[in-house]
Amino acid sequence: MAWFKRKEKGIQTATEQKKDTPVGLWYKSPTGKIVEADELAKNFYVSPEDDYHVRIGSKEYFSILFDDNKFKELDPNLESKDPLHFVDTKKYSDRLKQAQEKTKLKDAVRTAVGKSKGRNLVIACMDFSFIGGSMGSVVGEKIARAIDYSIKKKIPFMMISKSGGARMMEAALSLMQLAKTSAKLAQLSELGIPYISLCTDPTTGGTTASYAMLGDINIAEPGALIGFAGPRVVKEATGKDLPEDFQTSEFLLEHGFLDFIVHRKDLKNKVNLYIDLIQNQAVRAS
Repeated sequence: MAWFKRKEKGIQTATEQKKDTPVGLWYKSPTGKIVEADELAKNFYVSPEDDYHVRIGSKEYFSILFDDNKFKELDPNLESKDPLHFVDTKKYSDRLKQAQEKTKLKDAVRTAVGKSKGRNLVIACMDFSFIGGSMGSVVGEKIARAIDYSIKKKIPFMMISKSGGARMMEAALSLMQLAKTSAKLAQLSELGIPYISLCTDPTTGGTTASYAMLGDINIAEPGALIGFAGPRVVKEATGKDLPEDFQTSEFLLEHGFLDFIVHRKDLKNKVNLYIDLIQNQAVRAS
């Protein structure tokens, strides 16, 4: 009867023969679907089981949008300081250092220029993994410099937002970035250079209140959370129950805040189509 009954109790595998499961081998979506990490990457980081768009960062977006993943990063060494000597549960300077070590990023945005479908495009992409994608002085400065590059070279500009809002550890210095980036985008508009804004999950707070909603065309990924204040705050302020899909990209599209919702697999083609149409030039083949 030993063929179905364990003869010896406990696991007998020697310690040196035990194998660890590689980190990131599987991904579980919020709906409970399981997908292999390699399959997820091949599918533009969208779960093939339920079409859920997994949160990704600048590394992944650059690989999707730039031809052959070739680009030149702009201002790669710009880092935040701690001018207010801010302390909450820990020093802001320590928080910055830990975030840099953990993410291998300098701050919450990376900017780059490269070819997308054969033509130059400047992209500023936020990274939520760096202090919640919060918008501090360096984030605003890098976006402003990227827009300056677009103006100088007359290259279309794309902003990919993914943020929890302004960086509280920089107080008013953070809030000033709303005005600075908005002013730079006004200069871009005056020169007729296209600006495409992509809102991803989540796009909230001061980011939404500034550059995320100022595009010539405002687009979003399916199911993205987009709003200024969180649903709880809005409910308390209005005293009303909110719709089930409140602050999703689908809700905003229905109410006129977005122009289109774009599936990630179509992102590169759609962005360049919009640019061609805005510039009244021949549409590039898909």
